[in-house]
Amino acid sequence: MAGVQEAVARPLTRAQEARRQRVIDAAMGLGLEGGYEAVQMRDVAARADVAMGTVYRYFTSKDHLLAATLVHWVEQLDARLAQQPARGATAGERVLEALDRGLRAMSRQPRLVAAVFTSLSSPDPAAVACQQQITLVMEGIITRAIGDPPPPDLADRARIIGHVWYSALVGWITGWSTMGRVYDELAVAVGLLLPGERPHGV
Repeated sequence: MAGVQEAVARPLTRAQEARRQRVIDAAMGLGLEGGYEAVQMRDVAARADVAMGTVYRYFTSKDHLLAATLVHWVEQLDARLAQQPARGATAGERVLEALDRGLRAMSRQPRLVAAVFTSLSSPDPAAVACQQQITLVMEGIITRAIGDPPPPDLADRARIIGHVWYSALVGWITGWSTMGRVYDELAVAVGLLLPGERPHGV
């Protein structure tokens, strides 16, 4: 474990970062095609054109790899929103617009979403660290969408909205909810946590 922690802590070279990204891209491709069960480390290595040892150098387990895939996905969403900020006259409208961009993308790749969310229930410490990273990125997305002036307890409100986002998506993944209901539950949370900022029509 010490070796893994040391490898993670040490900055990657450009070549190492490229190999790590190929592994993530391979896992995403397999997840898109067949979901959680389709993401096998040997198949990931073959698709990424790297040795098995290389995969395990960067990821301690399949769940760590899939959790890291979701980190990559939310970071991409964050980057897109930084370039094209969420629009809306109120904080609530902007938060929902930002989250809806992510929901639309997720609705197009349900197998991959189910795979990466399954990995988030893993007790693997490396996967848990990814869970925490995802939470921080999502809080940042929500905080930026809220904008100025920030409400009291901004961090708490952003965190709770992020929790609703996660739990509502779990309902969609498991089949007892719909993407429309996910959006509705987020709208309710935003209306409650940003008083006076309930989006029109909700």
